[in-house]
Amino acid sequence: MKKAFGISLLVIFLCFAAYYAFVYYVPYSEGVRSGELIKISNKGVLIKTWEGEISQGISGAQIFAFSVQDNEQEAIQRLQEFQGRYVKLYYRERYTTFPWLGDTKYFIYRVEEEESPHFRR
Repeated sequence: MKKAFGISLLVIFLCFAAYYAFVYYVPYSEGVRSGELIKISNKGVLIKTWEGEISQGISGAQIFAFSVQDNEQEAIQRLQEFQGRYVKLYYRERYTTFPWLGDTKYFIYRVEEEESPHFRR
């Protein structure tokens, strides 16, 4: 009985580990989005995650919400620096997410400042 219970726990653990590895390491898509950075915040009560939004239109009707993992310190620093400016975000979309990774399926790994197409200098 104890052996069957132990094997069952091991199988459940291995299934969860395989699922987590698939979600974490296999991206659904990769891409680039540009827009005005309107929000970046470190939110949460027990688990803090970095969340942000860019506006992709003049009226703000198209909002792209994204998450940034804690290990992407350079991206977080650049997002804080470029608050309110036009930026280009490089992201990986995952099939799903876990609460300790972020609120969205879109994870930013690189940030560049870009000239706004709406207000040319």
